[in-house]
Amino acid sequence: MVVKSSVLKELESLYTRPGNQLFVLSGRADSEKELLLKQFLEKKKHFYYRARPASALEQRNRMGAELADKMKTALTKYTYDEYFNRVRSGDPTKLVVVIDEFQHIVKKDGEFIASVLKLKGKRLYPGPVMILLCSSAVAWVDRELGDCIGETAAKKIDETIRIGNLNFLEVVRALPEYPVSECIRVYGVIGGVPGYISRWESGKSLKENLCRLVLREDGYLHGAVEALLKAELRELSVYETILAAIAGGVDKLNDLYLATGFSRAKISVYMKNLSAFGIIQKVVSFETGGWENAKKGIYRICDHYVNFWFHFIYPHLSDFYMMEPEEFYDTRIAPGMDAYLGRYFIEVCMEYMQLLDMVGKLPLSIHKMGTWVGKKGNIDIIAQNGIRQNMVGLCNWDRPQLTMAMCEDLFSNMEKARIKAEHYYLFSAKAFEPAVTELAARDKRFILVDMNQL
Repeated sequence: MVVKSSVLKELESLYTRPGNQLFVLSGRADSEKELLLKQFLEKKKHFYYRARPASALEQRNRMGAELADKMKTALTKYTYDEYFNRVRSGDPTKLVVVIDEFQHIVKKDGEFIASVLKLKGKRLYPGPVMILLCSSAVAWVDRELGDCIGETAAKKIDETIRIGNLNFLEVVRALPEYPVSECIRVYGVIGGVPGYISRWESGKSLKENLCRLVLREDGYLHGAVEALLKAELRELSVYETILAAIAGGVDKLNDLYLATGFSRAKISVYMKNLSAFGIIQKVVSFETGGWENAKKGIYRICDHYVNFWFHFIYPHLSDFYMMEPEEFYDTRIAPGMDAYLGRYFIEVCMEYMQLLDMVGKLPLSIHKMGTWVGKKGNIDIIAQNGIRQNMVGLCNWDRPQLTMAMCEDLFSNMEKARIKAEHYYLFSAKAFEPAVTELAARDKRFILVDMNQL
């Protein structure tokens, strides 16, 4: 099983702080939150309680019963004050109190957060304590927690921690049997969701894994997109209509209005919700002088698997249920896979440049980085230092060679964007045309990066 190691390290660092602390930890379903907590709590004195969707009275009774059993203590009042007064580490070491899916409590019982603040303030338990309030309701934590518990209580939270997805390097480490090229394919399809990666078998091909996990009715990812959307969103028919349009290339607000028939005001509200939930993002072109040639206000599905689902599965849902998995893959997925993965190859190349920057192996230090989306043509990567010197990246995933013609297109797009570059990074998943290799040999501004280097 795979967890986000950087979050685990962060929790370990926070644990070493002196005194009492209160943290909120959130991670979407399939973030492996529970596994991460289990690893963090190992060999630490702790009390863990998993809240249920229950009434306030039932919740208090359930926590009381579990605490009485684990702490071997008798309870009389069955209040949160009493519970947090009875938890003990048994020695001077710091106690960790974890209330998982705590949203089920605070939405119904105001006494809970009051007792949590007393616990933090040493009014119920004298020893050092680390309090972790955990939730898989990510959007709720980001947007509604403060209103739910009140401004005073919200200010008492020391930090809010998000369990994010694995980056590409972490995906590579999690799939050691795969070459980098195959890791890019996996990353483009399911992203870095820990729970998805944990169930991927790196001893099997992309096709075999997709047939097993996605295309069979009992597959782990078969209904994952709908479950993800249902977790915090309502009116799925509206959301799915919008997502299908975006996946089909309708990426501007006005075009979405025309394609879906929904009002602009309604689309704006739903787009805001999808953005808050981490499903879509508004793409802003890297700031250059050529604004008249740039696309403005376009949207993309940023969740890799949601994008894959609405790109390959949703348009062919009837075949999805009628065809055998292997036939569906060969007919509906395989022909368009390489073209689809080009966008994610750009993401991987960006991460590669960021890693080189971290270890001081780039000719310029990166201050900001992005893409330029033109009305006619794009620039895959623009990385700029603090004094506006630029490195430009060109990424070739699906063509047999990165050619001089592709470089000429890049130069043309740079003119439209009104941008110049001190250095050029040319990435190719397969090979370079001899003319490009010769260019790099005589002009040191051009740096070639192939799959082996990645």
